[in-house]
Amino acid sequence: MKSTELNYTVLFQKEPEGGYTAVVPSLPGCVTYGKSLEEAKKMAKEAIELYLESLKEHNEDIPIQEEVFYGQVSVTSRNYA
Repeated sequence: MKSTELNYTVLFQKEPEGGYTAVVPSLPGCVTYGKSLEEAKKMAKEAIELYLESLKEHNEDIPIQEEVFYGQVSVTSRNYA
């Protein structure tokens, strides 16, 4: 069986109550949590592997993340809250 290395962007959000939520934008619904950044990274890898395994079991296409661009947009707060 041929294996291919796949790379996915993971966004880590520090939570106010502690820990980190990890979201994989290319895999809708692929979200996990870790008490530390290190644990969140480990959990994200496991979540991605399980997500891809489920897609394979259901004969669905595996999303390949291609051109991804990173950036930030700054806005000035005008009493939005």
